[in-house]
Amino acid sequence: MTKLLYQGHGSFRLTLASGEVIYIDPFAGEGYDLHADLILVTHQHHDHNNTDIMPHSDKCIIFQNYDAITENGYASFDFAGAHIESVPAYNKNHDIKQCVGYVITIEGKTLYFAGDTSKTEYMKELAKRDIEYAFLPTDGIYNMDIPEAIECAEIIKAKHTVPVHMSPGKLFERKRAEKFVTSSALIVEPGDTIEWE
Repeated sequence: MTKLLYQGHGSFRLTLASGEVIYIDPFAGEGYDLHADLILVTHQHHDHNNTDIMPHSDKCIIFQNYDAITENGYASFDFAGAHIESVPAYNKNHDIKQCVGYVITIEGKTLYFAGDTSKTEYMKELAKRDIEYAFLPTDGIYNMDIPEAIECAEIIKAKHTVPVHMSPGKLFERKRAEKFVTSSALIVEPGDTIEWE
């Protein structure tokens, strides 16, 4: 059983069926008790790279945004049965050369963690990928606002689109999440898990 825990804001913990643990953009919230085997960081803002908040396994890999962007483009690699791809993320507050999102395929499901971004051209490619879950920022200050996030959801065509990163300094904002109205919308609160085999 693969389990994805939403920790709030833009932070996630992915526990693989084999036992390895991947953290994505660790920052705050609960669920940092498990040893990290891999930590994925989309960019260097403080609310996405708190890599010391959890214990690390002896072989823990911290994969930063600057590891993800290479001279040959966006890096991808395999880890414990998961295929991880870094993809473009950018807007007026986030330099395309310093920010990424991640696409993770594990146990037959493909997940898109957008990181801090607004609409990107790459999202048209995601529409071809049969994305199971897409996690899109919606704060409207540092990232796209809800109407643009809804537009992105329609472009990506994920089976489930989850609004995250709703308000600076807050893990979650229910009223804002409920404004994200699209056919694929799924509201997930901090502490909620998504599971599949």
